[in-house]
Amino acid sequence: MQLDLNLLTALDALLEENSIMGAADRLHLSSPALSRSLGRIRKLTGDEILVRTGHTMTPTPYALSIREQVSGLVRQAQAVLVPNRELKLDELERTFTLRAHDAVTTTLAPVLLDAVAEQAPRVRLRFLTEASVDTDDLRHGRIDLEIGADLPRLPEFSHEVVGQDRFVVVMRRTHPCVGRLDLAAYAAQAHVIISRRGRLADPVDDLLTTHGLSRRVLAAIGTTAGAMNLIRSSECLLTAPEAVCRPLIDAFDLVTEPLPVEVRHPRIICCWHQRYDTDPPHVWLRSLVRGALGAVTASGPAAP
Repeated sequence: MQLDLNLLTALDALLEENSIMGAADRLHLSSPALSRSLGRIRKLTGDEILVRTGHTMTPTPYALSIREQVSGLVRQAQAVLVPNRELKLDELERTFTLRAHDAVTTTLAPVLLDAVAEQAPRVRLRFLTEASVDTDDLRHGRIDLEIGADLPRLPEFSHEVVGQDRFVVVMRRTHPCVGRLDLAAYAAQAHVIISRRGRLADPVDDLLTTHGLSRRVLAAIGTTAGAMNLIRSSECLLTAPEAVCRPLIDAFDLVTEPLPVEVRHPRIICCWHQRYDTDPPHVWLRSLVRGALGAVTASGPAAP
């Protein structure tokens, strides 16, 4: 059965006003147009709905019995089609799941938790580590926000660049290259790479090749903390983004030197499924992440 849901709005107005003219004025329609709607309602329900009594109209018993139900249905339809976008953070109960490398989580989590606790105390956060393989978690809503350095490959994902970092060379304080790291010395040292997939080469190796140099990579480690721990007890070098790694660099009492080769500065990119583009709580979460990571990388250099 094909139903015109506009008839519910007309019926609601008629039962509120008990008048065709009053209902027409309320809905900004002409009286003849509303009379035609009433005729269709009568045909559908098999009831007169409103009957004339002198100069006024009186609802039938059936009309009186459905008045509250009709009003409730109209309110529900309005709530669905014209939703209230006001976000009441003190009443928001939701768990957000974020996925990022451990260095990003180490830097972001304390700032984000403080902001959430202050603004929306009923919100909870889950921080997941990057997977070693690509997943469809973002597509299926198992992840609300993914933070990394890569742009999404599919148009169903939205993204925003929230910061920019710069690469530095991390080493222990007693390393012989402290204060005198040039390109030749950098290439001559043993290196550790951070790679969730276990890759033993990265774009730095391609750049060294253009200078006629190569480096010896001893290990690929999936987490920044694991790499920093190895650097603390070895002569190896680690090339890493400075701002997001700073808490771990300091925690392991390591030092940094400028990277002696020009590379594109890494961006920090937030990705989410487009279903959340206009979702008020998700928009709020993204603003918090943007502010936190933007502040961390505010002093970073401009992209070359």
